[in-house]
Amino acid sequence: MTEPTAPDLDLRLVRYFAAVAEHRHFGRAAEALHVTQPSLSRQIRRLEQQLGAQLLDRAPQGTRLTGAGEVFLPLAKSLLRSAAQAASRTRAAAEPSRIVVGYLSHLIVTPAVRELRRRRPDAEVQSLHVEWNDARAALLDHRVDAVVARLPFATDGLHVTVLYAEPRSLVVPRDHRLAGKESVTLDDVADEPLPQVRGSDPAWSAFWRIDPRPDGRPAPGGPFIDALEDKFELVAAGEAVAILAGVSPNGLRPDLLVIPLEGVEPSHVVLATRADERSRLVAEFSACARALLTGPAEPPAAS
Repeated sequence: MTEPTAPDLDLRLVRYFAAVAEHRHFGRAAEALHVTQPSLSRQIRRLEQQLGAQLLDRAPQGTRLTGAGEVFLPLAKSLLRSAAQAASRTRAAAEPSRIVVGYLSHLIVTPAVRELRRRRPDAEVQSLHVEWNDARAALLDHRVDAVVARLPFATDGLHVTVLYAEPRSLVVPRDHRLAGKESVTLDDVADEPLPQVRGSDPAWSAFWRIDPRPDGRPAPGGPFIDALEDKFELVAAGEAVAILAGVSPNGLRPDLLVIPLEGVEPSHVVLATRADERSRLVAEFSACARALLTGPAEPPAAS
């Protein structure tokens, strides 16, 4: 059996209908649309003919929706929204003019940003610092168009590309018993407390605390903090040690030491964009990032 052919709806007529439905009056709708009332009435009749249903009842006291009109109105509004969104996103993909690149602390995006500015002098290219736990939300809220971040974080709804790996390291106070060692293992800090960030994602917390340990034992507890920066004060005070990645040994406070941590999985730095992103400017930045963001300039040690 042959499927009935769907009517070719004219979006202009749909918009006219939505205006009449909003004003409940042909005269006021015609004024808002800047058309004559007779012309508007003809356009509505054309739409009703296309749909094969009467949408509006005209009465001396005004205009009301028929049963068919009540059904069609929310669909018409959705159709108009979708058309506007399609036009907007297509223009953005065809003629990108602005991109915001997010980055987490101790991650450098400058080479890729400079290269994109060189390639696209017509575009506005901005960079924006993003908090350690905000990478996904910043993308989905359209505060940034691409972000360079560290795994793990929730990646549903995103497209993620690994850029490079960073070895993880141990941060200790300068008077710690392990100070002076060239490297350490988890066995060296088996009973050392590690800071715990309140409200952090369990996967993130498990990765940075290495919890459980390879032998199945839980990681030792540790003091709770609200901000990652607080961990340095705790470590300097001798209340905990921390496992980090991405800062050179000389990049922390003078009262802290960074020691390479052997035998653990490295941290992975990634480029994330929205999964449905179609902007050519974002695609160009992604290419710049893959080519130029290949690792820190010197051996990493902390996050």
